[in-house]
Amino acid sequence: MLFARFPEGKYGAFELRRHKKGDEKELAANINDKSVSKYTSRIPFPYSLSDAKSWIKHCSGENKKRKIKELNLAITIKGEVAGGISLFNLEGHKAEIGYWIAKKYWSRGIMTKAVGIVSRFGFSGLKLKRIYAPVFYHNDASSKVLENNGFVIEGIMKKHYLKNGKFYNAKMYAKVR
Repeated sequence: MLFARFPEGKYGAFELRRHKKGDEKELAANINDKSVSKYTSRIPFPYSLSDAKSWIKHCSGENKKRKIKELNLAITIKGEVAGGISLFNLEGHKAEIGYWIAKKYWSRGIMTKAVGIVSRFGFSGLKLKRIYAPVFYHNDASSKVLENNGFVIEGIMKKHYLKNGKFYNAKMYAKVR
């Protein structure tokens, strides 16, 4: 199911759609990159085809639920699964946003545009009042994406993440309506 299409332009053409069976190989190929996984809390490295199959199965199950608990979308570029964006931990008036994009598509503004689209949907379609994103402290690219979409830093969370046996601080970003 197509969620949004952004035609050719400043950001390049891409689509946001639900994940589907058949996405597994492209998903695994594009996400299985240490530099993609480095600043994410939920993406392991290495990321196997089995991981991709589990994720697609999870998304398929979520799509069948009457009450939305999370929204997981694939970012496709020329038909290729090149990234993902999610609203998750939906609890009443608030949700967390998370995202990734394949390294070959970094610095093109695609994620900035995708975060804007999904945030607007969260506020208007899901009637959220708060969307938040804890970001690894040194993840300047993600901080810029959020700041470009009107998110502001609410504080620093010490030792918020434990990844690969090491603790990391996080900046808590949020946008409210």
